[in-house]
Amino acid sequence: MGDILSQSEIDALLNSLSSGSAASSGLLGDPKAKKTVDYDFARPSKFNKEQLKTLEIIFENYARMVSSFLTGYLRTTTNIEVANAELLTYNDFNASISNPVILAVVELSPLKGLIILDLSANIGYSIIDRILGGPGLALEKLRDFSEIEVILLERLVSQMLVYLIEPWESITNIQPKLMRLETNSQFAQIISPGEMIALVTLNIKVGSVEGYMNFCLPHYCMEPIMDRLNTGYRFGYISEEADDTFKETLESRLERAMIPVSVTIGRTNVSVGEFIGLQVGDIIPLDSYYTSDMDVLVGNLLKFRAKPGVSKGKNAIQITTLVRKEE
Repeated sequence: MGDILSQSEIDALLNSLSSGSAASSGLLGDPKAKKTVDYDFARPSKFNKEQLKTLEIIFENYARMVSSFLTGYLRTTTNIEVANAELLTYNDFNASISNPVILAVVELSPLKGLIILDLSANIGYSIIDRILGGPGLALEKLRDFSEIEVILLERLVSQMLVYLIEPWESITNIQPKLMRLETNSQFAQIISPGEMIALVTLNIKVGSVEGYMNFCLPHYCMEPIMDRLNTGYRFGYISEEADDTFKETLESRLERAMIPVSVTIGRTNVSVGEFIGLQVGDIIPLDSYYTSDMDVLVGNLLKFRAKPGVSKGKNAIQITTLVRKEE
């Protein structure tokens, strides 16, 4: 409880209110006075919310590209989504790591310093199992990675880092390079414990195994491009490139995209017994004639009809009709 005012103090307060000097003397709060904000010098805010949001957008693009790559590479469905981007010290990040772990120390040339890619161990075991022909299940009990397993992971991580180049193009041109891969957090002390980092967390699911993938981005590494990590710069960069140069680049990439093209000669239905009993020389009647046009599929879409033939000693087709709409 505060001190009780004497009668003389009460009279002085009433007099100051009538003269309007209470606010100026500090007896009453000034509504126009600026509010103070606490600042933690041990945890300075070196990344603002807009910059963290830009990092989320960059890694959302990266997640889509790596998801497609891993789905084909591991021959199983792989989903990667950005969970969040947050600001913390490297000491806090390092304290949350439990061994064994997969820590890839990465150089982002021409940026100075190193970043860390942290992949959860259960996802690492699942990936190794898929690479070696297994079902891709995680281990019930964690163990250290063998030398062969580390080599397999290094090759995979190096390929995953290539997909960082394109999402960062709107900010700067980088050339990621895997420096080394550690399975013990004690050997990855490349950053001062008090250094502020932006931690981008991605949720990853390989088949039925779920885990995470963290990107630890130190401030000193991102400092040269901090002014570019904002929405205004990013969209300004895109608007400038949205002229002829941007269109030519987009067209060039589309022209190099590989798409599957297949030709269907004909179709038929046979029983399992007939299929098992097939031998060399057997004839299977189809639902088409040798004079009929064949269906040409681009992916799963019917786009053309064609006639069979030979070109330079190889089987070929000649396009006869363009299918405007899938039939």
